[in-house]
Amino acid sequence: GDGNDAGSRGDGGGGGGGGGGAPINSSSPPCSDSGDGGVDSVRGGDGGLVAGVLVSDQGEVISDRYVGVARRQFASRQASERGSTKADQSDSSDDETTLRQMLVSLQHQVTDMSANLTTRLDELQSRGVSPSPAVAYYGTEHRGHVETSVALSEIRSQLHELTRSLESCQSEVTEVKRDMVAIKNELDTVQQVKEEIEELREYVDRLELQSHRRKLRLLEQGLTFFLSYTILASMLGMLQFGYNTGVINAPEGNIEKFIKDVFEDRYKENMDHGQAELLYSFAVSIFAIGGMLGGFSGGIIANRFGRKGGLLLNSFVGIGGACLMGLTKYFNSYEVLFVGRFIIGVNCGLNTSLVPMYISEIAPLNLRGGLGTVNQLAVTTGLLISQILGIEQILGTDEGWPLLLGLAICPAILQLILLPVCPESPRYLLITKQWEEEARKALRRLRATNQIEEDIEEMRAEERAQQSEATISMMELVCSPTLRQPLIISVVMQLSQQLSGINAVFYYSTSLFITAGLAENVAKFVTIGIGVIMVNMTLVTMPLMDKTGRRTLHLYGLGGMFIFSIFITISLLITEFFGFVQEMIDWMSYLAVVSILGFVVFFAVGPGSIPWMITAELFSQGPRPAAMSIAVLINWVANFAVGIGFQPLKTALDNYTFLPFSVLLAIFWIFTYKKVPETKNKTFEEILALFRQNGSMVEIEDSINFTSTSAILKSPDTSLNMDKHASYNTNNQ
Repeated sequence: GDGNDAGSRGDGGGGGGGGGGAPINSSSPPCSDSGDGGVDSVRGGDGGLVAGVLVSDQGEVISDRYVGVARRQFASRQASERGSTKADQSDSSDDETTLRQMLVSLQHQVTDMSANLTTRLDELQSRGVSPSPAVAYYGTEHRGHVETSVALSEIRSQLHELTRSLESCQSEVTEVKRDMVAIKNELDTVQQVKEEIEELREYVDRLELQSHRRKLRLLEQGLTFFLSYTILASMLGMLQFGYNTGVINAPEGNIEKFIKDVFEDRYKENMDHGQAELLYSFAVSIFAIGGMLGGFSGGIIANRFGRKGGLLLNSFVGIGGACLMGLTKYFNSYEVLFVGRFIIGVNCGLNTSLVPMYISEIAPLNLRGGLGTVNQLAVTTGLLISQILGIEQILGTDEGWPLLLGLAICPAILQLILLPVCPESPRYLLITKQWEEEARKALRRLRATNQIEEDIEEMRAEERAQQSEATISMMELVCSPTLRQPLIISVVMQLSQQLSGINAVFYYSTSLFITAGLAENVAKFVTIGIGVIMVNMTLVTMPLMDKTGRRTLHLYGLGGMFIFSIFITISLLITEFFGFVQEMIDWMSYLAVVSILGFVVFFAVGPGSIPWMITAELFSQGPRPAAMSIAVLINWVANFAVGIGFQPLKTALDNYTFLPFSVLLAIFWIFTYKKVPETKNKTFEEILALFRQNGSMVEIEDSINFTSTSAILKSPDTSLNMDKHASYNTNNQ
């Protein structure tokens, strides 16, 4: 109040900035009241100072309150990332509205306080220039002026502090808002990624459903006439292999006699039986050496000329080898026999590589196992034919054995006639050559229908799955971590066929039966019985291959061979130790025959046919030729080792000859049980998925989704734009 006003009410010298001094007693005398009013005016200045401080404190409290709320909202926003995005965005909008209202309210309060302080300052400044009587009443004008100036300075200081507090508050608000915007952007990104992941999952589910339906349609395909014709034409190559494997067995004595006669005519001296036996063993084994060369070249021929083209070229090789063997006596040279056996070995080596590959690529999914068994059926049929023709009553004579060997020309000529009308492998045309139209034509002929889209799509899926494994060399195949595991399996499976001891039975079955106590003429007919049983058991195995599965049948086969190999050893030992007892000899002869026949039966169940087909199944189109070359090469090396080494082994171990084979059979059984996957009713893409993760085998349920999905999503035809997902960083993903 103004203390100079007469009749002043003494309202107390109000302090600036929203507060005043305590009002003085209104009943005081005018003059006294006037003086008190002056004092209270100063006190009012002090009250204004206190009020200013309170205002400043209130501003800081409001600021602190606002910042606290903002920080809580920031923390809430971070925590809300785990919750529902839509609810978080709604809460975020409410929080922003609340903060914005608080800020506006704070700005209004500061503006009001600033106006009040400015008004009060003006009043105090006017009093400092024109001192009132109240100032004179208390002392001097100078004292009142000083006190007023001090009050003004303190009020200005408080005003500046309040302004700085407001600026600090605004800065923190800006920072919090920036953080909130960043969080909102991240939430939007997360929501977008969630939506796209959900969309991707739905798309993958649709793809898997389509793949499953396509696979079911593939499993419904049947055997058509033209497919049967193509299988028959191609299997002549494996019949050639079986025929030349067994044809050398029956005329063993005739061939050794021919070698002795040629040596005597040439050098005018006699050859002892050991030398003749060694040269005969060389004639047996050089066939395997040629097979190594042919098997090793199979992958190169398959990629260069195709599966069908390679078989056609190989027919000419077979014709050449058969002619040389048939003309051995004409040239009166056992060297011609060796060359002919080597060339026919090259032919058979190429057949063992090309034929299983060709059949596995043209066969429908549901028939691939059964048709793969056709390879072994052809081999056993060739063996049986060679054994029947090799008996003494037909061609197993001194004059007939060259013709017996020369008849190998028949499968080659027949294949050369039948094969040209057969189509090339559709997988080779589509995946290797990228000739889609030719692949479609081949499929229409093989399936006898225009509904071939399932086959085409399955081939494309295989192509996408093996894009990183284009046609590779054998060295690259060996060095590949992903492909090393299936390659090891393929090699061991081939060894389980050759090192099982079956070739010892094929090559020396007649002598084994004679050793067991059978007469020579009886032993030859029992050897024919082996061929008959193998053919029949292969026919029995064909429908089981796609029902029971490759792995299961292979385990049964190895297990049965192991048991009967022990029985063979027992029968030979008992014959040795109880040979003086005629009844024991007869009984052991029957045991030996039954054991060898059982050995052959279980060979036909598993190891006879499965190694040929499983090698082609374990690899995609790119590495398949190289894998077949390596596997077939190992097969022929083992074949050669058994052929050349069994006779010395028999001499060294005598009646314990089959014990090493028993040990190997046990090892192969354990390996098959531990490492070999089941490939029944699986596409090539699904089989490839078994070996995708770090080069080791994983369960199909865990790996197939990843492999097939990733392969499909790599396709340029995929409707989803996967580049969009690559733009997100790892944390956002």
